[in-house]
Amino acid sequence: MNSAVYFPIAGCAGCQNRMAVDYHHRWSIVDAQGVGVTADQFPALQQVTTDIRMGDLIIRAPGMLRMDIPLDVIEDDDSVKRTVTINGTIVHVVDEGDVAAAWFENVTGAACRLVKRLD
Repeated sequence: MNSAVYFPIAGCAGCQNRMAVDYHHRWSIVDAQGVGVTADQFPALQQVTTDIRMGDLIIRAPGMLRMDIPLDVIEDDDSVKRTVTINGTIVHVVDEGDVAAAWFENVTGAACRLVKRLD
């Protein structure tokens, strides 16, 4: 039995799906200034659940429609690449777009973006 918990989105609830091991902390939520936010700042993030299924990151929150984000997209569009600060470290990321931003803004009540680390 696997009891390990993986957190695909930093600050959100984790999942026990072993497929999530490769995606642990791959995504983060950043504020309008590009600084990572935490569940301490936005407790509602703790109610956001994640899972990995059929090539997608599945994201759910109470009272919200499910959102699916493709896991492994080759990002060759420089317009979606950003540099943000997460835990005091500068990180190169891909912005997951306006739909994901609106979804998380609805959860947090603040302007924010879902970003994925570039490896």
